[in-house]
Amino acid sequence: MFRPGALPYLWMLCGAASFAMMSFLAAGLKDELDWQWIAIARTGLAMIFAATLAIAGGAKLVFFRPAKLWMRSIAGSISLVCGFYAMTHYPVSEVLTLTNMFPLWVAVLSLPLLGEWPPVDVWPAVVIGVIGVILIQSGQTHEAAGSSRAVVLAVVSSLLSGVALIGLHHVREIDPRAIVTHFSAVALAFALLALLLPGTRPPAIDLYAAFRLLGMGLFATAGQLCLTKAFATGPPARVSVVGLTQIGFSMLLEMAFWQRTFGGLTLLGIALIVAPTAWSLLRASRSVKEIPMEEPV
Repeated sequence: MFRPGALPYLWMLCGAASFAMMSFLAAGLKDELDWQWIAIARTGLAMIFAATLAIAGGAKLVFFRPAKLWMRSIAGSISLVCGFYAMTHYPVSEVLTLTNMFPLWVAVLSLPLLGEWPPVDVWPAVVIGVIGVILIQSGQTHEAAGSSRAVVLAVVSSLLSGVALIGLHHVREIDPRAIVTHFSAVALAFALLALLLPGTRPPAIDLYAAFRLLGMGLFATAGQLCLTKAFATGPPARVSVVGLTQIGFSMLLEMAFWQRTFGGLTLLGIALIVAPTAWSLLRASRSVKEIPMEEPV
């Protein structure tokens, strides 16, 4: 039996597993669908599920106001688009490692966006994280098409996730279901715009692919609900550390289903990113003002 104080961490663990499954299913569809269609399915299904839950629960949906909500939704939407490109052009575990660097960027962005100087000791953590990014890239034994671009976009995704989370800090009075619905609707618009990029193929979906897309949407929604529950009942920064387990879950999925092995440089790079990220989150848990680390993608 779990103690009440452990429940937020259990919610986060379930959320991390759900997001790992979502990412795994998305990456598995890359040979059948362009990444834009996968992102459209992810955002469209999440919007439908979140709106349904909001309406059923009597939550008030919002769109035009408050203006600060758009900061969260636009930054999060661009982050999502970048993340889905990366997930379909680079190994899932490494992409999730890179996109989970966002707590480091939250600390760095606190000056331009919040008017607060970041702690001096956060800079070594950022430097170590960047070294980890370099090692992950150099640890790849082959250069897939677009892989370097995927790494850059994964880092951009994590940076914009930091912006989105700072924006989320200013709209905490809005029902989380309404926030997720707004974000999903804006993200769907960005995913649709991405269809204008050259080389996009028309979708050719069979029954098996349709089931996997539906599963991706369900796991994304389940993960979002678990995260919301975790942040509502536990300390945000400490709970977020547990969220890093999605990297481990994704590694297990790749080894079990794709028989993947990990080289020494890749594992070292992952460790150099996860360690300072976890340290940054634990440090934030001791500060007076916490930013809720909700998963933006």
